Amino acid sequence: MLVVLANSWALLLGVMLLMVGNGVQGTLLGVRGAIEGFSTFEMSMVMSAYFLGFLFGSRLAPELIRRVGHVRVFAALGSMISALLVLYAVAPNPVAWILMRVVMGFCFSGVYVTAESWLNNSATNETRGQALSAYMIVQMIGIIGAQGLMNVGDAGGYLLFVLPSVLVSIAFTPILLSVSPAPVFETTQSMSFRKLFVASPLGCIGIFLMGGVFSALFGMASVWGTQAGLSVAQLTIFIATIYLGGLLFQYPIGWFSDRMDRRRLILIVSAVGTGAMVLPVLINPPFEVLLVLALVIGGVSNPLYSLLLAHTNDFLDQRDMAAASGGLLFINGVGAISGPLITAWMMSLVGINGFFLYIAVLLAVLTAYAGWRATQRPAPAVETTGGFTTVTPVGTAVALEAVMEVAQDSAPDSDAAA
Repeated sequence: MLVVLANSWALLLGVMLLMVGNGVQGTLLGVRGAIEGFSTFEMSMVMSAYFLGFLFGSRLAPELIRRVGHVRVFAALGSMISALLVLYAVAPNPVAWILMRVVMGFCFSGVYVTAESWLNNSATNETRGQALSAYMIVQMIGIIGAQGLMNVGDAGGYLLFVLPSVLVSIAFTPILLSVSPAPVFETTQSMSFRKLFVASPLGCIGIFLMGGVFSALFGMASVWGTQAGLSVAQLTIFIATIYLGGLLFQYPIGWFSDRMDRRRLILIVSAVGTGAMVLPVLINPPFEVLLVLALVIGGVSNPLYSLLLAHTNDFLDQRDMAAASGGLLFINGVGAISGPLITAWMMSLVGINGFFLYIAVLLAVLTAYAGWRATQRPAPAVETTGGFTTVTPVGTAVALEAVMEVAQDSAPDSDAAA
């Protein structure tokens, strides 16, 4: 790990500062939207727009990088992000915010593709797993730190929009001034969704459902908290606790993942998440209990994403991993776009607890489907499966491909289970 930090500290520091900026805007817009009088549906459109832009970016950014180079794309998109963070406060209008969020999602996707390409290029086969773990950790730390930044100013003013803009601008300085050469970006062949689904039905369905879960948590938690009457301090603690849970539970769940049938572990973990999200629908828990539930849902959702990727990887040939990563990212993106919209609809039907109910329904479906898939074919032998590697749902196809390669390298030589 020390070798990874020595070789990639500038990139990791920059990514952490970027995540601070991204984490602030997700929470701040939910609070500021309420101040500006935006409806729940309007805010859901704003939040979904980010994931729409991110999906477009994941498809178009690689071609942009190939045409003009990593450094130019990185600098241009970073400048756009910094400007947009300030423009939210200048144009507090739902339509303007939706358009800006689409562009913001596109820019962050391109920035992540570039950063992950650099990280993957700087790592060796022996250190790639550690590099991905460090990348995941700094992302989580950045988002958690962003919640603390929310408490240094008034959401109705300009300071909280200016600070993340400054941090994003600073984030690119150590990266662009580092001596690391820009990596070569290679084109990968695509895999049909039918072939991907045949290889791993649970992986495809699960990744789609987790896209909805993550986008609800990342996009609508601040909208729910504002409507629930939480103070800014309480709301930021609640959101920070979600990501803290993801950071703490990745490794214990990963340990079990490498020692049992992953379908059964997916069932168990998603069932725990379902129970945690049903509780606030049935009762009105105090804030302290809400924090415990936030820790649980964060500890469930982030590891589940990595777990589903590891499960999918168990049924892929090595030559298909790069193509599969793009397909999985697209499936996750479609689920993420719909998440805030359906959450808003659920909140209009049953009240603010529709936020929890939507997540509970998605995890209940995943629980049932994982249980059914466990009866459809034998599990691959544990000793032949790839290793569990942590990755966050904001990773691009570059990170997903690297995760699959690390998992494949850690498995004994054997044919992929069918």
